[in-house]
Amino acid sequence: MLKSKTFLKKTRAGGVMKIVREHYLRDDIGCGAPGCAACDGAHEGPVLEPQPLDPASSLCPRPHYLLPDTNVLLHQIDVLEDPAIRNVIVLQTVLQEVRNRSAPVYKRIRDVTNNQEKHFYTFTNEHHRETYVEQEQGENANDRNDRAIRVAAKWYNEHLKKISAENHLQVIFITNDKKNKEKAIEEGIPAFTCEEYVKSLTANPELIDRLACLSEEGNEIESGRIIFSEHLPLSKLQQGIKSGTYLQGTFRASRENYLEATVWVHGDTEDDKEIILQGLKNLNRAVHEDIVAVELLPKNQWVAPSSVVLHDEGQNEDDVEKEEERERILKTAANEKMLKPTGRVVGIIKRNWRPYCGMLSKSDIKESRRHLFTPADRRIPRIRIETRQASALEGRRIIVAIDGWPRNSRYPNGHFVKNLGDVGDKETETEVLLLEHDVPHQPFSQAVLSFLPKMPWSITEKDMKNREDLRHLCVCSVDPPGCTDIDDALHCRELENGNLEVGVHIADVSHFIRPGNALDQESARRGTTVYLCEKRIDMVPELLSSNLCSLRCNVDRLAFSCIWEMNHNAEILKVRFTKSAINSKASLTYAEAQMRIDSAAMNDEITTSLRGLNKLAKILKKRRIEKGALTLSSPEVRFHMDSETHDPIDLQTKELRETNSMVEEFMLLANISVAKKIHEEFSEHALLRKHPAPPPSNYEILVKAAKSKNLEIKTDTAKSLADSLDRADSPTFPYLNTLLRILATRCMMQAVYFCSGMDNDFHHYGLASPIYTHFTSPIRRYADIIVHRLLAVAIGADCTYPELTDKHKLADLCKNLNFRHKMAQYAQRASVAFHTQIPSLKIEDTVFHIFDKVKVKIMLDSSNLQHQKIRMSLVEPQIPGISISADTPNMDIDEPERKKKKREK
Repeated sequence: MLKSKTFLKKTRAGGVMKIVREHYLRDDIGCGAPGCAACDGAHEGPVLEPQPLDPASSLCPRPHYLLPDTNVLLHQIDVLEDPAIRNVIVLQTVLQEVRNRSAPVYKRIRDVTNNQEKHFYTFTNEHHRETYVEQEQGENANDRNDRAIRVAAKWYNEHLKKISAENHLQVIFITNDKKNKEKAIEEGIPAFTCEEYVKSLTANPELIDRLACLSEEGNEIESGRIIFSEHLPLSKLQQGIKSGTYLQGTFRASRENYLEATVWVHGDTEDDKEIILQGLKNLNRAVHEDIVAVELLPKNQWVAPSSVVLHDEGQNEDDVEKEEERERILKTAANEKMLKPTGRVVGIIKRNWRPYCGMLSKSDIKESRRHLFTPADRRIPRIRIETRQASALEGRRIIVAIDGWPRNSRYPNGHFVKNLGDVGDKETETEVLLLEHDVPHQPFSQAVLSFLPKMPWSITEKDMKNREDLRHLCVCSVDPPGCTDIDDALHCRELENGNLEVGVHIADVSHFIRPGNALDQESARRGTTVYLCEKRIDMVPELLSSNLCSLRCNVDRLAFSCIWEMNHNAEILKVRFTKSAINSKASLTYAEAQMRIDSAAMNDEITTSLRGLNKLAKILKKRRIEKGALTLSSPEVRFHMDSETHDPIDLQTKELRETNSMVEEFMLLANISVAKKIHEEFSEHALLRKHPAPPPSNYEILVKAAKSKNLEIKTDTAKSLADSLDRADSPTFPYLNTLLRILATRCMMQAVYFCSGMDNDFHHYGLASPIYTHFTSPIRRYADIIVHRLLAVAIGADCTYPELTDKHKLADLCKNLNFRHKMAQYAQRASVAFHTQIPSLKIEDTVFHIFDKVKVKIMLDSSNLQHQKIRMSLVEPQIPGISISADTPNMDIDEPERKKKKREK
């Protein structure tokens, strides 16, 4: 059956255009219930259970399916995801509304519907002849959708009677909309609110904790005192932003001071980009990463960033007077010369809430169900939740979601989502840092895995199309010990004309990951492989990362090769790119490769190739540094893990050899060569990587640190910085130069991916290169996969596709990749911090010059399980009242831990 839908659309010229669309209605859409003769053969994928008796409901004793409306799906997704909730009918109307209103919830509900154990069934009611409804005259879209949901619920109940009247199988409509519920009951549809239904599940009382607190009434603190000013409606905010009365930006809370935040204004000039907010009322219920509208305060109310450290650790949430007293401390401690534009939040444009990890701060009031949750991220305010499991959740890492923040509540309201495990437990803490840094780490879905090649796999004649056979070349890989995801391999040989041929061969991951499929989408979402101390979160499934795309020795592998002809002075005479097939002759560690190069007894083909590569790499590096490239040291920690318990038993800083530098030089050269090629072919659509020059103010800490040791660091150009770092040596402090270089890395800007058609500045400051990209690690970086696809099109080895040459889509992709890379870096640092408990120390009223040597006694402070710290006490030099003796026993902070270990023994 064919229906026509008519829309009126306004044109740019101000006219009105009538649009007519065809809408097909069908009779063959299944209801999802097994045993339904009327729908037999119409079901695709997972279906509902025939006897849905679990969970048992005191309100609905008969077997039943659930049919939630849009708002239940949007706000109670944590309840729906619980294993106790099964047999849910998700209407097409509801799914479309959720998709338009919340992409994260839409993805979560799609994941649930793909989980066969949950028995969620998507019913396309908008194309079913008996459930489709047309919008009536004077009826708004929302009312029409509500009616469509009720029509589908009523149809289901009548339809299910046909299967088995004796079964008394029914569909329960779940809605929190009072009017919608009343209308449903009037029409004979069994209907309950989500809270009513969940509370009726007597066998699953823990589900009540997962209910979102949607109504702000009744959840407000007893005093009813208004603390915050009302948020302006979105329409007023938009008008104010347009007129310049308000400014729009991203709210960024301070880690060190819960009464201070900054707002980075979108699209503003560089000089006025940052606005300071101080005090609870000016923060006005904004949460870290929210998009907010701010009003600038008069200049006589401007403040300076405070140096005071304030953490919200009080238990009494009503003590607003104490907050006001703390705010006065902020202002008195401010440096008058450092005043900055200051403002207040007048409204929220977009909430950026997510589930938060942390710990429960149990209420001091006996039998209380209301408790405060303290997030692990200090930038997030504490959250008030109601739970009956407080005793069981003490000392555990849990996840909590924010539901709302009333004007008369000191803290936002939220609900319990999940218990992760004991604080300090290795697996629990790893899960926390992955969640807190938004690292996708769930197992790859069946939909993703379905696009992997079938095993056993071998190179076919079809695979060799547009590909050179280079399996005869003496190719080898050089990597860290234990590396299983080998991206790159190299070769060097002398040509008949006396020149040298050098090849960098990179795993051809793009051969296995085709554009647009589920495997490609998941790889793009993950963006990068994340390396933690004891585990690796792969960007692509293990079959590719550690097998088919890993350039292991003595097996045929597909590659993308960058091959240069060079003279013996490392000057490039020719360069060509080709897809290839290779067979690596050796998989070496850096130490093994170095041993071959240094051994006078070894002169085989692999060793000769390595010596040629090493000689050329030294010339390339020297030339690069002469151009102003920076050589900055960053301490990389490698953990030695116990093979059975996976506990860290030793750690060392990464030792760098000549072979590390050798591999690095050719990877850099390949990335630069490929960047030039793809930009020549796709001037508007090349995915490149740039590294902006830091502003002079970034270098202040480095310059001051060097000056404390009577050394001068010049920062006017990358070349002068590199040269002055080379000269910054101290005969009595050999490690000083390394420390200064480590400090210099902290002064740098973040390198970022960008689309060439959306930017003018391509320069890579750190490498002193006018153009650069990432081509050499496609197993662990999605950016490299896109670069491979661009290069393949440029050399005629593959075909293009629309998204590849859409600069706006490429810019969006770069935005996600930059975010994922930054979060991966932070997660890696957090993992190292967890395994090493990185120390920090401040001694009051005593001046220590930077880099001065001290002797300290180190102790673990476990008094706050969520934020365990390393405490250090000064031993040498001796300062009266501060220093301790080396023989002083450990402080009382260790006592609980010692007693616990004693009991375990």
